[in-house]
Amino acid sequence: MRLGSDALKLPGAGRLTPVQQLQQAAERGLHGLYFRSTLHLSPTLDPGYLDEVRACADDLGLYLEAGLGKTNPYTLAETPEIRGLGDGDTLLGFRKIIEAASRIGIYELWSATGGIKAFPGYHMYDRFRTDVPWNEQLEGIERLLMRLAPIARDAGVHINLETHEEITSFELVRLIEEVGPDVVGITYDTANPLQRGEVPEMTALRVAPYVRQTHIKDAVLIRSHDGFKYQSRPNGQGLVDLDPILPILAEHNPDLNLSLEVAFVRAAGVSFPELASQDVRSRVELTNPVWRAGHPDLSGEELAEYIRLGNAFSDRVDAGEVPGFDEFDQRVWGEDECWKWVADSQAYVQDICRRNGIQLVGPDEALTATAAQRG
Repeated sequence: MRLGSDALKLPGAGRLTPVQQLQQAAERGLHGLYFRSTLHLSPTLDPGYLDEVRACADDLGLYLEAGLGKTNPYTLAETPEIRGLGDGDTLLGFRKIIEAASRIGIYELWSATGGIKAFPGYHMYDRFRTDVPWNEQLEGIERLLMRLAPIARDAGVHINLETHEEITSFELVRLIEEVGPDVVGITYDTANPLQRGEVPEMTALRVAPYVRQTHIKDAVLIRSHDGFKYQSRPNGQGLVDLDPILPILAEHNPDLNLSLEVAFVRAAGVSFPELASQDVRSRVELTNPVWRAGHPDLSGEELAEYIRLGNAFSDRVDAGEVPGFDEFDQRVWGEDECWKWVADSQAYVQDICRRNGIQLVGPDEALTATAAQRG
């Protein structure tokens, strides 16, 4: 395994080129970067620049991953650049991304089925849209993936759906089994399923056979009037215990890249308005009958364990042992704090790997292996 980071939310994401970000990652001791979209590498998919990015990663011994874009047809209007890439032909736009990524040796492509919106309560999630019910969105996602599947197969690429905030792990597994695990996998965000009422270790057991990319992230649940408030924290400071989770992942995919994800960046030279108050808006409304009805796969056993975990952390907040929601949210937040988040998370994951006998392959080992392959 190798330990790197999602590039999008690191300091400099808005002002550094991908090559410069890779160089920065190497200086920070990261083993690679994963760019949320291949269009972040080059908005025009310029072959010359894509080759330069690939060569830089190889020269530094870093892994390089990227993304395809969202594959929910009801959210495609939010990413017009994909349709634009195909001159109005959305499938052609997707094809160009898939083939460009494959050409430079990127065979694992992130995707998602929706996203957080700046609306109150559960309407922040595409899951609770009233114009297109979630079951119809899932049907549309499956149909689009079926159309993309032959393109991805021809290119040797996997489309990896994230355990994103709007979809459950149960639904992801069903989608993969319908479309085919030879072409669709999972980008496992270790914290997001908490927003769907899922227990981290239980989620890991469900998704591990299909995991091909990751967001290694932590979060907490803090009691509120309608259930719990969700808030991201550095790895090792929340509810996501990687001690049982990483061995589960390693058993199924020992070559998996572990990509950290910082919650969001306020002072990194780029603005993400849709993320700026994400933690404030993220609520798990367990007492709301609409929310409960929207999660039919959750068992009573998992829900009871979820509530126990949330209450246990909330008790620690009440006792003054750990920062509460507002205290943490109002902390000073700049580039130094962002890099500390990364460093603290690196140290935590490295310790987990050492204790569980999981080898992390750094750039030096990767370069040696590459040289040996070249013979």
